[in-house]
Amino acid sequence: MVKLSQCMIVKNEEKNIEKALGWAKTIAYEQIVVDTGSTDGTVELAEKLGAKVYHFKWINDFGAAKNYAIEQATGNWIAFLDADEYFSPEDTNKLITKLIDIEENPDTQGNTTVLRMPWVQLNDQGEIFAIYKQSRIFRNMKEIRYKGKIHEALTGRGDIVFVDDISIMHTGYASNAFEETSKLERNIELLRVELKENPNDIGIKAYLADSLNNKARLDDPNGNGADPEADVLFAEVISSNADISRVLIKKAYVYFIVKYLNDPEKHPECESLCDKALEVFAGDLDFQFFKASVLNKKGEHNRAWVMLKDLEAILNNNSDHGDTVYVTANPSLVLEQILNAAQGQGDIESVIEYATRVLLSDKTRQSILSPFIFTLIKHGASEEDIIELLNNIYNLGDPNDLMLIARAAKGCGAEEFARMLMIIAGEMLN
Repeated sequence: MVKLSQCMIVKNEEKNIEKALGWAKTIAYEQIVVDTGSTDGTVELAEKLGAKVYHFKWINDFGAAKNYAIEQATGNWIAFLDADEYFSPEDTNKLITKLIDIEENPDTQGNTTVLRMPWVQLNDQGEIFAIYKQSRIFRNMKEIRYKGKIHEALTGRGDIVFVDDISIMHTGYASNAFEETSKLERNIELLRVELKENPNDIGIKAYLADSLNNKARLDDPNGNGADPEADVLFAEVISSNADISRVLIKKAYVYFIVKYLNDPEKHPECESLCDKALEVFAGDLDFQFFKASVLNKKGEHNRAWVMLKDLEAILNNNSDHGDTVYVTANPSLVLEQILNAAQGQGDIESVIEYATRVLLSDKTRQSILSPFIFTLIKHGASEEDIIELLNNIYNLGDPNDLMLIARAAKGCGAEEFARMLMIIAGEMLN
């Protein structure tokens, strides 16, 4: 009942093609690869892996290339993932089961046309940093095609079903991937061409600003991604009432909020922008988080604490978070801000609780461990007390863990404590 055609367009994806085809090998009726001008071994590898390979002359139009791939498909369902995207083995099995269920149910057999699902962004370390939503699984129907030369979207989609337990994993925003494929430079160039043809298109301006922001982050990993041209474009997005993707509008708000968070003179403006964003995105947990963060920055720790504890309860008790992207992907962000609020209020019990929870998820976090040790010392904890607390997180019989703690202690001015730990670690190594 289900014949799934896996489709993709590629160019110089030699490093990704095996994984890109591998996830669907057991469930795909056919695998279609449309090459747009590779000069590496992509085509040969795809053919060796059993894919049907076609060639499409690149005309700076992603929608046209994807539609060409769809036209080659003979299955009744299509999975259109890029070469830097994949499903886990577990979700691959869930996907084919879901499609079979749709075809066996008379109520959905002729109605459901598109599956929408979480689109999980992974960084270079394989860690999740954001979760969006994408429509990549759809019926093979002539009405469903891609539109747009860049940032193309499906049109004529029909009834969309959101599937929250199957996720598309995406590595394409990892910095090394951008460096290898020059995707950012390519996107910026194509968007400039589109903007020249459509100078009043707010959607194109938003995509260009987003690409400029990402390039700025790649150029300066320790910066906030600010770019003078992105400033102008994203400001126009916020002030416009254009009917564009809510994801793009949200990115415009987030761009300025992140930029202002680390500028004390901009904190009042940052708080005001968070309030404005919450009017547009009512109940959005990300903007609640950002507002609490700027309250912490302003020293209003009591207000931040109340907001953050409410946010924590919502995250723990509700799985539907609407347009939320960041805090659902990384709940430790909220824990860290709760920790900041607790430190600001001098609530030592909460400091211990939340520092422990954050460090249990990543014990290497010197930015958490160092102020944690400082706060304990400030409130009269002895070295023995600190060691007892840290024993719940670290293996104090491991010299590497001892050195981690020693570096954090030295970083917060606890020189004697750091020296003692280094001596113990050195004795273990000898």
